Amino acid sequence: MTDVVLPCRNEAPALPDLLARMPAGYRPIVVDNGSTDGSAAVARACGAEVISVAEPGYGAAVHAGVLAADPVDGVVCVLDADGSFDPAQLPRLADPVRDGEAELGTGRRRPTARGVWPLHARAANALLAHRLRRTTGLDVHDIGPIRAVRRADLLALGLRDRRFGYPLELLISAGRAGWRVVEVDVDYHPRAAGTRSKVTGTVLGTARAVRDMSAVLAR
Repeated sequence: MTDVVLPCRNEAPALPDLLARMPAGYRPIVVDNGSTDGSAAVARACGAEVISVAEPGYGAAVHAGVLAADPVDGVVCVLDADGSFDPAQLPRLADPVRDGEAELGTGRRRPTARGVWPLHARAANALLAHRLRRTTGLDVHDIGPIRAVRRADLLALGLRDRRFGYPLELLISAGRAGWRVVEVDVDYHPRAAGTRSKVTGTVLGTARAVRDMSAVLAR
């Protein structure tokens, strides 16, 4: 059974459909990070394991979920809980890791409709990815929120960021560690109605993410 960590804050409208579409052999762990809309109760009603994390931040939620994942299988996935990704595509990222072809599988977002990925967020992502390629040599074009990695390998990296800089710190650390990183195309859908992105939904949210990631790059 492969655990799927779903960092979650106020994603209740997205959870029933998202959890229902989890592929066979993939077990969701919803990490509630201060939701006020009943997300945790919705996730439990859908049969998901739920853990709560008081420390705010995307990285804090992901780290707690990884710690809670079952070490027996070894591979853990991370997926946003807003319905923007199809969980049926998780094997595209997990299989190369499981088969020993890569230490990290990460997704390159391909929008399925206009407006899914606002221009300000897309431009910021492209800039950060360019700096990442120049810094690490990794052939990666997206600092995306969907990935697969062996739990033990991830914990061994000792990632410190607990906010929006977490995905970038992971890629930088993977590059420095000499990891083989496979980037695969994944569909990027509109978020579920009634949810709002903490990053791409507003210019301020994107600016905060860029700030956190720039701090990681400056280390």
